Amino acid sequence: NDTGAGKHWSDNEVRALINIWSDEKIQQMLEGATRNKEIFEEIARRLMKRGIDRDWKQCRTKYKNLKYEYRALQKENEHLGNPRRKMRFYDEVDCILRRQPLGTSGWGCESSSLLSGTKNFSDEVK
Repeated sequence: NDTGAGKHWSDNEVRALINIWSDEKIQQMLEGATRNKEIFEEIARRLMKRGIDRDWKQCRTKYKNLKYEYRALQKENEHLGNPRRKMRFYDEVDCILRRQPLGTSGWGCESSSLLSGTKNFSDEVK
């Protein structure tokens, strides 16, 4: 029985996850939530509406991994001064975790590769 848990996330899937994560309502729900299965079920439902088939566990794992990698990189950069290692989607995750005010496009960081990416998911959400 293959659950697809080890299935690699494409850039578009990660962008979609980050875009949903950036939603103010999702961020508020995640803030301080310890039992968050329902939140990740909602994220999985929103991904499904975009044609991305991921279950809530996969979404939670990817979310946690993105946060962990971001924090580890932050710590490393603080310690070393200049970044030696890069992380995909660093700017987007940085934007969310620093709670940037929303820009006119609905995304806090105008230079975000989400906006310059091949597909702007924020248009689909409306």
